[in-house]
Amino acid sequence: MKFFADTANLAQILEVHALGVLDGVTTNPSLMAKEGIKGEENILAHYALLAREVPGDISAEVISTDYEGILREGRKLAKIADNIVVKVPMIKEGIKAISTFKNEGIRTNCTLIFSAGQALIAAKAGASYVSPFIGRIDDISGEGVQLIAQIVNIFSNFGMETEVLAASVRHTLHIVQCAELGADVVTCPPSVILQLINHPLTDIGLEKFLADHKKLNG
Repeated sequence: MKFFADTANLAQILEVHALGVLDGVTTNPSLMAKEGIKGEENILAHYALLAREVPGDISAEVISTDYEGILREGRKLAKIADNIVVKVPMIKEGIKAISTFKNEGIRTNCTLIFSAGQALIAAKAGASYVSPFIGRIDDISGEGVQLIAQIVNIFSNFGMETEVLAASVRHTLHIVQCAELGADVVTCPPSVILQLINHPLTDIGLEKFLADHKKLNG
């Protein structure tokens, strides 16, 4: 499973990257704004910075919702670096744009997926990734990880190359469940990735080892 950091905060991204476990980044203008990065030129420059600092894929999101606008923005984003993946919304115009991008050799991440049918049509159109938002499904009393299971099963049935990118991941259990179900990628805040390291029994065990060492060695 690949780990993507869902943020625009470079320091947090580099903290996970330093562990040797980071495979990419997903971000968008809203996450950029949280870091005080505003204006098209600054946003594009930050995408370029992330693309240089992280060797894996960087999902960069379009704002337009019309076909021509999505193409215009997506082509501009794709020119930034070879590891930029254009993030396109799950709408009719978005699916049409994904198909065009596929023909142009531009990789895409279809975002805001909430059903297996949406994932299937995005894959058929040629999306490189589909991003089911499991946490938001949980928020309305659904079962987000069950959607991951459905999509993974469908893609496996037909040998689809589109990768399943679990998004809106809220906690470490989501990560483990998605890994068990065969999701290709999970994207979440860096803090959630780092939480995988921690366990209270590890802390207790280490404390005991150090205490025993001190007794034996003065």
